[in-house]
Amino acid sequence: MAFSFRDGDFKKLSKILGVPAKHKGNNIRFELEGKGAQRKLALEIYPGIVIGNRRGNLISVYTASAHLQLHFCSGFVVSQMLNEVTFIGEHNGKLCGLIIEKEGGCSLYANVDREMLSGDFTRLGPEVMLSGIALSLTETILPERKSRAKRKPT
Repeated sequence: MAFSFRDGDFKKLSKILGVPAKHKGNNIRFELEGKGAQRKLALEIYPGIVIGNRRGNLISVYTASAHLQLHFCSGFVVSQMLNEVTFIGEHNGKLCGLIIEKEGGCSLYANVDREMLSGDFTRLGPEVMLSGIALSLTETILPERKSRAKRKPT
């Protein structure tokens, strides 16, 4: 497991989300409520738990009408300007991002090609442009990609 949550991370999340972190056994819970009846969610972080045959970080979000999970979270980025946090996971060049807003909103982007983050967003269709823009701020925490060695013709 490459990324581990630390106590300072929960303090940082508490500050950006504007609610206290509640330690509940094997998870840390944040309860968010925005203006309006439909803007309420609970965010739970399960750091370093067993997921299948491996250990990893599980992010769960509960709303009145949905339950979302991000398995093997490999990091997060906070945006003070947007008042939100983006949790990210990557597997084989595909990204999944779970964005939690201070006001209780939530967005999920799954299986996004990593190349979309640094490309020209204006060349994308409007139906996929938002995912590239939303996840682009996670580029700073993604590990460097190993360049593939080109084989010489024989």
